[in-house]
Amino acid sequence: MSYYFSKVLSLSFNEAVKRVTEGLKQQGFGILTQIDLKEKFKEKLNKDFNDYVILGACNPAMAYEALQAENKIGLMLPCNVIVQKRSDSKIEIAIIDPVASMQAIDNPSLKALALKVQQKLKVCIESL
Repeated sequence: MSYYFSKVLSLSFNEAVKRVTEGLKQQGFGILTQIDLKEKFKEKLNKDFNDYVILGACNPAMAYEALQAENKIGLMLPCNVIVQKRSDSKIEIAIIDPVASMQAIDNPSLKALALKVQQKLKVCIESL
């Protein structure tokens, strides 16, 4: 089982970030964090890196429900989304598969919620 699902697009990096952010919003997710690895690697290591952003996406209602089912689940939140420029100059967007990540936890109600989150994230990536 893969731990993510992804889509490759032919558009600008900034447009890809904008589109995935909007797609997530349409599914009830907001962006809690945005980490620009290209910028951080240059700043901290003086190393060049390709355009690569990690977005921390959260659906508040589903996060609340998950925390009610398993109070340590915050260790696995938010749902990470990456936007990266590939060597062929195309942009790849990848989203964590919450069903795969929840396999480590033996809690049936959490697994059912992970399926709901997975469906929303799949709708988002398919709409790009």
